[in-house]
Amino acid sequence: MAQLDGKIALVTGGSQGIGHAIAHGLAAEGARVVIADLRGAEAAADAFPNGVGLTADVADEDAVEELVNDAVAQCGSIDILVNNAGLYASLAMRPFTEIPLAEWRQVMDVNVASMFLMCRAVVPVMQANGGGRIVNISSGTPFRGVPFLLHYVTSKGAIVAFTRALAKEVGKDDVLVNCVAPGFTMSAGVEAHPEVVEKLRDVSVSARTLQRDQVPEDVVGAVVYFASAGSSFVTGQTIVIDGGQYFH
Repeated sequence: MAQLDGKIALVTGGSQGIGHAIAHGLAAEGARVVIADLRGAEAAADAFPNGVGLTADVADEDAVEELVNDAVAQCGSIDILVNNAGLYASLAMRPFTEIPLAEWRQVMDVNVASMFLMCRAVVPVMQANGGGRIVNISSGTPFRGVPFLLHYVTSKGAIVAFTRALAKEVGKDDVLVNCVAPGFTMSAGVEAHPEVVEKLRDVSVSARTLQRDQVPEDVVGAVVYFASAGSSFVTGQTIVIDGGQYFH
């Protein structure tokens, strides 16, 4: 028996990069995977047995309600929610005084409000089923105080606080909420922006205890752990996965 046999896992932003690697890891442990993304969800879901792909903007309240209803209608439940969708590589690095307010709000909507909306829609499903697992994807940047991406770093710090507070609120229902904070990862989204790679790749690798590129697959083990029985007495926690760049 695989660790997650019979479980339904919904992964936001799962059509590529870290999200897709996480989906593969959950599927390898027996979970039936639902991919939610703005683009490419159905094609990405074809990689998994009985995979389901649903196109949705997880920062939109109505779209989230429809997404969760569709997932439950097709799969019967949601046991695992991985909140992975977010904005990063497309953001320009610049002093905080040059960040437009509209961009600040967009980052907060996509990186933080989406998790609130997803959890608000999914937690009642988990409560009705006697429990569940939520894994939020943050970043190592708020622990290191990375400059010139103030909106992004702030949003990722908020996810850590969100995880802790929600864990306290839903623990009585056996809904466990944890967080994974990756370092600079050579994902498809990052590689599509050579200027980001040029600025951050070498400096990130040189600062690590394990001095190599971080790849999406490096994040998978921690997410599977938080989704499986081995973490049944762990909630409200954040694991930083960055090759020892930051010790948390």
